[in-house]
Amino acid sequence: MTTPAGLEGPAPQAGAWVRTWGASPQAPDNSVSRVEPFENATLRQIVRVSGGGHRVRLRISNEYGTAPLTIGAARVAVTDTDDGIRHGSDHEVAFGGRPTVTVPTGAPVLSDPVDLRTAALSRLTISLYLPDRVDTATCHGTFHTLGWIVPGDATALVSLPADATPLPAQALITAVEVQPGTPTRAIAVLGDSRVDGVGSTPGTDRRWTDGLAERLAARDGQAFCVVGQGISGNRMLTDGIGTAALARFDRDVLATPGLGHVVIAVGNDLVLSFAPRTEKTAGFLSVFPGSPVDVDDVIAAHLQLAARARAHGVKVHAATIAPYGGSETYSAEGDKAREQVNAWIRTSGAFDGVLDFDAVWRDPADPTRIRGDLHMGDGLHGSDAGYAALAESIDLSLFE
Repeated sequence: MTTPAGLEGPAPQAGAWVRTWGASPQAPDNSVSRVEPFENATLRQIVRVSGGGHRVRLRISNEYGTAPLTIGAARVAVTDTDDGIRHGSDHEVAFGGRPTVTVPTGAPVLSDPVDLRTAALSRLTISLYLPDRVDTATCHGTFHTLGWIVPGDATALVSLPADATPLPAQALITAVEVQPGTPTRAIAVLGDSRVDGVGSTPGTDRRWTDGLAERLAARDGQAFCVVGQGISGNRMLTDGIGTAALARFDRDVLATPGLGHVVIAVGNDLVLSFAPRTEKTAGFLSVFPGSPVDVDDVIAAHLQLAARARAHGVKVHAATIAPYGGSETYSAEGDKAREQVNAWIRTSGAFDGVLDFDAVWRDPADPTRIRGDLHMGDGLHGSDAGYAALAESIDLSLFE
């Protein structure tokens, strides 16, 4: 399906802000992992940007905090090969011209622009000093960046000190934005644990969204950033682990600077609605409240997301739901519903493009299961090889 004439957003402009990395914010008590309270500490985190630019700015979130958040100092630098800081790249980050800022409860804050030339696919080290006690840190509960907690104000340190301890989740930083020298668009991917890369090697940028960013960076033509907005355990219609996708869509996707394309890849609603209720699954399923949904509900949710995206002048693509046979949540009824939704995604014409991940992952000998060499061993999530296969399968001509 082609976007009707006149509905595409304005052409991207050189120098316009574009989101190059993102992590959907979550409440610490509503995520897979959380950051425990801390005080007088520096959070040092490394993120890989998808597209580059000559200036950067940070989005820091206190959206799920329970008290104002004070940032006493902040710095950003290009990361060297040994996870240290590249010489000459370290810069202070300011907020309204000041080195400190207090972020109100429930709000995010954007930093001032920092003159820092950043190449596509490079890594940035971001250090935040938190002088006061933080009981509730807005986080992203699946950890795919590298991060540490360091006592005191360690923002100016070039390398990690011996007393640094690993962060169990991403914390406070929810986006990095760049000003590119050439017109650039963002592709925002709304998803669940498979978008968030559960099963891939943490800290190595091997999610399928990372692979897509690499392929786009290597080709000529329109420049793109890829922003993964997956939450492990997320559903479209109902809160559970993370705010429901329909509820967080405006914040996590439509508010993306430079947005040109949206990919919808949320498959948990049917999986969890039809999951067998057994003694083994009871504890896991208890964190997913709400009534079960059916095929029509999931189709309606896709159409809502597509309509809301097109109202912002962007193109909309959908991924088919990959198999999950052999996992603890598998049921024959759920798999039948999955196939019905996939058939609709492929044939309805509701989208500008289809990413047929079901076709890539399914085992020819048993289409209800992921091919053995492509999942992490649980029948549900991909391995590094599995996510690489998804990235390689995507038709790049969808993104022009």
